[in-house]
Amino acid sequence: MPQIIPIRDLRDTTKISEMCNATNEPIFVTKNGYGDMVVMSMAAYEQKMLALDMYNKIMEGKAQADRGELHDFDDFLAKLEKKYTK
Repeated sequence: MPQIIPIRDLRDTTKISEMCNATNEPIFVTKNGYGDMVVMSMAAYEQKMLALDMYNKIMEGKAQADRGELHDFDDFLAKLEKKYTK
């Protein structure tokens, strides 16, 4: 369940850091009752960025397939074996 805190709670940085690292989830910060920003641990941020990179690569591959830029796996494997085995 997402944690939501008012912006004034950001004064207690140690508590916020502990909250971020304990849950490994983002904390949503509100200002005047409206969403204003998100705070998260470095581990959670890196995990989100890795997932985003993976999704982008999948979508890039799908776009290449949609354009007909496909390669035969057996030919690809043979090229790799030729390149790396001597």
